[in-house]
Amino acid sequence: MFIDFRFNTLDPMRNQINWLLRPLEYVTLTPRLIYDWTSNYFTTRGELERENQSMKLRQSELSLLATQGELLLAENQNLRQLLELQKQLAYKTLPVEILFNPPNPISQRIVINRGSNDGLKTGNPIANDAGILGQVVRLYENSAEVSLLEDRDFAIPVQVARNGLRAAVFGTGRSSPLELRYLPVASDLEVGDILLTSGIDGTYPPGFAVAMITRIERNLEKNSSNVFCVPVAPVNRYRHALALLYEAKVDAKPAPLNSLGKPTGQAQDNPGFSSGRRQTRAKGLQ
Repeated sequence: MFIDFRFNTLDPMRNQINWLLRPLEYVTLTPRLIYDWTSNYFTTRGELERENQSMKLRQSELSLLATQGELLLAENQNLRQLLELQKQLAYKTLPVEILFNPPNPISQRIVINRGSNDGLKTGNPIANDAGILGQVVRLYENSAEVSLLEDRDFAIPVQVARNGLRAAVFGTGRSSPLELRYLPVASDLEVGDILLTSGIDGTYPPGFAVAMITRIERNLEKNSSNVFCVPVAPVNRYRHALALLYEAKVDAKPAPLNSLGKPTGQAQDNPGFSSGRRQTRAKGLQ
């Protein structure tokens, strides 16, 4: 041992033995290396899966917040438009909120959060900044049912904004176009004409947009015209509207003019329609 310690005489032998035993060492360490690699793999995979789930949850939350922000922005814009309309009207109005749509396949109605305790009366029109939505048909203390323009046999007297021709618009049921009835073939009507409330019934204030003509079928043999139109006020877009507390004997004045010099809710200029006798497209359908 002294000679080996002093002169390293056994180093060649030791190196040979180490060279022979090194593969055996690797073989004996292989199970541990496999265990460590497998453990690290599953640990890393589990952490990645948990992180992925966390990121997906966060993404869903952010997407929900973004959607809510868009809804609040649209609602705020709608409320601003209603406030501007309320300032322009010479008669009293009452802000209302649409609560729900009763599941009735026959009638087209909505329920609002105002009733007799708020000064609402049966027959009061409901409108937004685009035009007429409907009319109060059933009244409770703190709520009311509103029949929409599309409700079957709903009728409202109108006049064509372009030439003043008077007629009546009738509802035909859910998801069906409105109709202008009892008009002769020679009636001066065109596709795109805007129909305004005439006010002759004493219920609706004059000058509010009601519908836009989309199709005309003329029958020369029967001397009659089938005229179809769609409402200009989007009932399914916003939750807020105005109840028009209109009394014809006191408030019989035309609807206020907008910045273009046209009645509130009437169409704005649209390059999609030619100038002249052709009526512009309704704002609610742009």
